[in-house]
Amino acid sequence: MARTSREGRDISTLPKAHLHLHFTGSMRPSTLLELADRHGVHLPEALTSGEPPKLRATDERGWFRFQRLYDIARSCLRTPEDIQRLVREAAEEDAADGSGWLEIQVDPTSYAPRLGGLIPTMEIILDAVHTASRDTGVGMAVVVAANRMKHPLDARTLARLAVRYADQGVVGFGLSNDERRGLARDFDRAFAIAREGGLLAAPHGGELAGPSSVRDCLDDLHAQRVGHGVRAAEDPYLLRRLADSGITCEVCPASNVALGVYDKPEDVPLRTLYEAGVPMALGADDPLLFGARLAAQYEIARDAHAFTDDELADLARQSIRASRAPQELRDSLLDGINAWAADDSAA
Repeated sequence: MARTSREGRDISTLPKAHLHLHFTGSMRPSTLLELADRHGVHLPEALTSGEPPKLRATDERGWFRFQRLYDIARSCLRTPEDIQRLVREAAEEDAADGSGWLEIQVDPTSYAPRLGGLIPTMEIILDAVHTASRDTGVGMAVVVAANRMKHPLDARTLARLAVRYADQGVVGFGLSNDERRGLARDFDRAFAIAREGGLLAAPHGGELAGPSSVRDCLDDLHAQRVGHGVRAAEDPYLLRRLADSGITCEVCPASNVALGVYDKPEDVPLRTLYEAGVPMALGADDPLLFGARLAAQYEIARDAHAFTDDELADLARQSIRASRAPQELRDSLLDGINAWAADDSAA
């Protein structure tokens, strides 16, 4: 059955790009259960109940619990076949939600010990991405992400690895984990390596930490996109800067609520960002833990913030323009968005 709401158009048929999806966090809950059983991994009840776990990461204990659940889920990915399945299913889920382009974010060091090292891991991931894209019709690429909880030298190693595969499916370099820990400037050399190699700079900022973390991403890492970035809404000058620079925030409404950044969907400042002219690309972040995939983020914009179908189409266009999709695909997706917005019979 088509998902309809305020104005009647099916959001899952709105072409869009998905620019903020983490590797392990993209897993289907049913797949996690099967892989855990196959590899003898004991899962806590929070990952087996069939409901998204109760998370609130605004304090250190809550963030530790989130990371622990994520690490347990990640430990279930042990073979090339597991990687291939995860990527294929992520692409299938995106296709069902109307995504024509997916940039999946991964820290290959997390999987390298079981897959033979960094280079074999990267090649397994990229092979899985190419196969899944061919089989599902969803264009796909990889954003390699360093972990800000690790030493900056590790990030430089990852940046060099990412650049090595810049012409084989890697399009960006990110920085994930708790932005309240460590300084963005410590990772400036890693981002310089990535930029010099032609990769997009897309660090996390402005979710668990405030507007200053977004400014640090801009000033120290020369971010071209910001993962999350919603806390920029607290600083009018920063909003103007993002809007004037055309820097896209990868906003993940369901994640923001699940982690306790905002109490309810209506509190996520989608309207503030949108009306300030800040480009946005809605993303699902970690649907395994947050229970909502890509189309659901657009439904939040529609149902909690009264975005019209024309405004939803505008959000979809912004996601395409902020992507690293090939120009031919970008043009095709933009044409599809225009057709969706003009289809009065679907309203």
